Amino acid sequence: MTIAEVVQVVPESHYTHNEDRGPTSSRSNPAVIHRELTTLDVQPGMRVVEFGTGSGYSGALLAELVGPTGDVTSLDIDAYLVKWANLIHHERGLRNVRCHVADGTAGFSARAPYDRMVAWCTPPLLPEAWVAQVADGGLIVAPLPIATVPNMTVVAKIRVRGGEPSVEAVFNGGYIEATSSPKENLDLPGRWVDWETRVPSPAWISIAWREQDDHLHTGARTALASLLKDAHTEPYNRDELDWASWRTFVAAQADPHLTMAGLTPDMWAIGHSTSTSAAVLQQDGTILADRAGSPSLTVLTNWLAAWEEAGKPAPSTYVPALVQDSWGWDLRLTR
Repeated sequence: MTIAEVVQVVPESHYTHNEDRGPTSSRSNPAVIHRELTTLDVQPGMRVVEFGTGSGYSGALLAELVGPTGDVTSLDIDAYLVKWANLIHHERGLRNVRCHVADGTAGFSARAPYDRMVAWCTPPLLPEAWVAQVADGGLIVAPLPIATVPNMTVVAKIRVRGGEPSVEAVFNGGYIEATSSPKENLDLPGRWVDWETRVPSPAWISIAWREQDDHLHTGARTALASLLKDAHTEPYNRDELDWASWRTFVAAQADPHLTMAGLTPDMWAIGHSTSTSAAVLQQDGTILADRAGSPSLTVLTNWLAAWEEAGKPAPSTYVPALVQDSWGWDLRLTR
């Protein structure tokens, strides 16, 4: 069956807004799920594992794609979601999908090897365990960070051959960070938050230079405070802001002072900071800086000029490379 066919078979709202369990916020955009599963190229009879059970909808789609001779393993850190997804699958008569409570970043060796692997949450890097548990020639489709600050991700299509992963394509997209326990606050990133305040309203900052900060997070605290109180503001007076292109371009610079912040609800900001200066561009097109002559503002302005000169490239146009780390691979993009 094709994705278009299984979408007609699986009742989406029965999973996402189940009348007995109620709606779940732990769910991805259905159109994006369909895209990732198309990229995954699932065939009948395959063994598939997914990281992030959520509502159970994606697991049900996978169960239809692999058919009665295939097998789907679904993992989630949230026992509540796992129990409900197992029950809904069972009540619908699905016998080829089983959900388990587990930290997906370690994979699930008990049912490996897998022909296909898909993640609906973002690990800190491509885990070695994932690669080890994929059959030779198998595929992984997963969101991966492209910088050590939150929300800087792309979705990667990765082929594993001879125990080595290689990226075949990248797409714009991303999901919440994988965490070691259920995430209560979906608005706050799951990792790399270097300082946050909760009064008078929630705000946070992430600095790529955290290893140079002190144990009191003085640099992160100072940068966040300078952007929240009496900040210099100016508009980004150019074409419409293409956020996916902008965040990918900035991440590809690999600047050690890359900074991301959430200064207001439901809005991200990306820029540059040091222990004495900070400047960011928000999603609404507002530039904020610690002062008009801020060194960080100069860097941010130069980044914007370089981005415009490059033609605001799409994430899919970058050259991906996996760099091996102590327990996996970091994904980095270049042009």
